Amino acid sequence: MSFTHPLARNAKVWPTSGVYGQSRRLLVIVTTLDLDPESKKHKTEKVGRLSDAAKEWLSFNQNEADDFIMINRAKDW
Repeated sequence: MSFTHPLARNAKVWPTSGVYGQSRRLLVIVTTLDLDPESKKHKTEKVGRLSDAAKEWLSFNQNEADDFIMINRAKDW
């Protein structure tokens, strides 16, 4: 089951490997929200809703991913 949310533009589980060979599965969530709390455009409530949805998805899909990260999409130049 894939992660979907109105505030997420895309999401995918990516395998990662650590320095000592530990591998984890990371849910990468791409969003257009401003994630910097110091920014004037930062919306704490919306970022919190997306984060809570990701945590809930992880609790129901423990075999899919171990943790999540939210990133902004790369801008086209």
